[in-house]
Amino acid sequence: MSADVRASLDHHQLSEVRRLLAIAIPKPSPKIVDLRFTVDLIISRFYVVLFVGKDRRARKRQHRPNPFTRAGNYVAAVALLLSLNLLISLFVFMLAYLMKSAIGIDLFKDGHLIDQVQKF
Repeated sequence: MSADVRASLDHHQLSEVRRLLAIAIPKPSPKIVDLRFTVDLIISRFYVVLFVGKDRRARKRQHRPNPFTRAGNYVAAVALLLSLNLLISLFVFMLAYLMKSAIGIDLFKDGHLIDQVQKF
């Protein structure tokens, strides 16, 4: 606000403007998880933000999203969770396989293709 407009406000008007701004601008709540990173691809750059914290919003949504939007959100959430589960499972499986190989454990005796070729 410009200085001349602010000078024209009395103390009560100024305090009311400050009170309304305090109500309008939400206070950030502490987050349990605050994960932010960017993904650089050849074509473009994307950013990913994940916040987990307590919901302190006072008001409920004033509009209900249509059923197609809700279904799309549900499908996207399930796909994201399944892909994350698949990625973690693949990582654990590969780590276990590499550890097994490094230790020298062979689960199938003469079960490898190279072993079959050497018999002939």
